[in-house]
Amino acid sequence: MKNNPVVWFEIYVQDMERAKAFYESVLAIKLEKMPAPTAEMNMEMWSFPADKDTAQTTYGACGMLVKMEGVPSGCGGTLVYFACEDCAVEAARIAENGGSIFKEKMSIGEHGFIVLAKDTEGNMIGFHSM
Repeated sequence: MKNNPVVWFEIYVQDMERAKAFYESVLAIKLEKMPAPTAEMNMEMWSFPADKDTAQTTYGACGMLVKMEGVPSGCGGTLVYFACEDCAVEAARIAENGGSIFKEKMSIGEHGFIVLAKDTEGNMIGFHSM
């Protein structure tokens, strides 16, 4: 595999200001405010710095803090997305390999599409495609 297969990660939080201050201080970085992908999505997002032009061709992955209604933080609060040509293809393989679909392929606006699934161990994982 020539590219890093991890597209981005999300760390879910309940108190955005507290979490933002923690990550900015600990990592000595400045998070960037990100707009919600669609108006229907009730979420607040702050992105970790990344060179978005080279993120798919170098080690490392883009990521952000996310506060979304109904999504808890804590144990299991980190979600890793894997890059795909069409995330529906990987979604079709999930159940036949012991996993389950949590959210079918859905649009995230100009950022493409995602599928959310649980692996055989109960971990939530994501798949992303444009």
